[in-house]
Amino acid sequence: MAFSLRALYDAIDAQRQARGISWAQVIAEMNGSASRSAGHRLSRSTVVGLRGRRVAEGDGVLQMIRWLKRTPESFIRGAEAPAGPGTAWASVPANKVLRFDTRKLHSAVDAHRQERDLSWKQAAAEIEVGTSVLTRLSGGGRTSFPQVMRILGWLGSPTAEFTRLADR
Repeated sequence: MAFSLRALYDAIDAQRQARGISWAQVIAEMNGSASRSAGHRLSRSTVVGLRGRRVAEGDGVLQMIRWLKRTPESFIRGAEAPAGPGTAWASVPANKVLRFDTRKLHSAVDAHRQERDLSWKQAAAEIEVGTSVLTRLSGGGRTSFPQVMRILGWLGSPTAEFTRLADR
């Protein structure tokens, strides 16, 4: 059960085609009210590039998934696909953006690791990520897909539990 960036691209493209809109319109909608000078705006190449990438920046992927009104879990083959109104994504104000709370994620990984009496290296091996992927979370920086979904799967936690609202 792995998160599929290709499946995300296919869903975005299918929605674009069904609505009869251009890639420029898709990107504008995903970026919402973010100005041209605002940081962390999605570009066409970022979104279209999903079809061939193995890894993508986590916060950008959250914006794409939110545009689809789906959850990250819905892109995991074999997982339940909760979506639509009532999800955490539906309540994000226009002047905010959804980000991963990587410090909170690090704390949860650390607690789970300690409960199971595992070293960081052992936990990383179980999750199938590099040890540095886990330890870097403590700095509060960015994370990426599909690695973050492996971490959340190991924790048995939904993505929404580890997201926060940030200014655009």
